Amino acid sequence: MATSGGKVLDFEEYVRTRQEALLRSARRLVPDPVDAQDLLQTALVRTYGRWDGIADKSLADAYLRRVMINTRTEWWRARKLEEVPTEQLPDASVDDGTEQRADRALLMDILGVLAPKQRSVVVLRHWEQMSTEETAAALGMSTGTVKSTLHRALARLRQELESRDIDARMLERGDRDGERCAA
Repeated sequence: MATSGGKVLDFEEYVRTRQEALLRSARRLVPDPVDAQDLLQTALVRTYGRWDGIADKSLADAYLRRVMINTRTEWWRARKLEEVPTEQLPDASVDDGTEQRADRALLMDILGVLAPKQRSVVVLRHWEQMSTEETAAALGMSTGTVKSTLHRALARLRQELESRDIDARMLERGDRDGERCAA
């Protein structure tokens, strides 16, 4: 173990510093927080054995995310489908996800009104849930710049949402007025 002592310390240090970000990634892959922790632990165990093979340690996050995705896929394929026959079928209510897709499409569309720098700050802070300091380091700017850019970007997003909401209400009102005139 003396020869791999440096390896252990490097890996432990990496895990200590990146643990929260990796757990957030795992939580995006599986809905249950406990399963997310299990997924991360399994990925860490699998990665530890190949740690020396990762020449560029700056790519370790990407490597671990790929291991998590592969592990999650293995778990999904190995799951047991337990079907219990019954005389009467339960009521089937299916959530088709239309609203969720519409919200996502609106979000992606509205993010397009931001300048690239603002969009980067918003995505890193709110989507990737990085701290202000982590965002500043990732984008090569000061924390004050991150804060002011985020403030302006969120104000711009609010303004855009409000204007779209007003436009939608005006269109809706116009349709109703047109129906009354036609009658």
